[in-house]
Amino acid sequence: MNQVVASRVTRQTVGAITDGAFKVLLAAVSIAGAAPLGRLLGTPAWLMVVSGVALLIGGGIEIRYTRSRSMRTYTQLMIAYDSGWVLAALTGLLMAWQGSSAGGEVWMGYQTVAPIVFAALLVVAAPTQMTSATQRDTSD
Repeated sequence: MNQVVASRVTRQTVGAITDGAFKVLLAAVSIAGAAPLGRLLGTPAWLMVVSGVALLIGGGIEIRYTRSRSMRTYTQLMIAYDSGWVLAALTGLLMAWQGSSAGGEVWMGYQTVAPIVFAALLVVAAPTQMTSATQRDTSD
């Protein structure tokens, strides 16, 4: 008799899925509003679209690998990503405060590169190991 083993959904899993979903939502906004957001941030519309595509890919991969990668890996990658996000935002704000028009480009540049790096590191990370009890249950 086959038994279905339901994986346990933890707060960390929900957090990883939510993080990926937020990237997908930000991607949709970046792509749909490329021209007006680009003007607001002082970036070209093409950068907004490229950033949106990168966020879409990164968020999709993040959601896709939720069950097959450890939450420890996710947590470490999310901390690194979010730390870089804060630094890029602060750098962009500092540049804008000093009169530079490149602050938005710095921030959107980060939004273009970082999700792809995050996704690549997630893809190459070791898959989670099934416990022997889970292996027995799924092999029946």
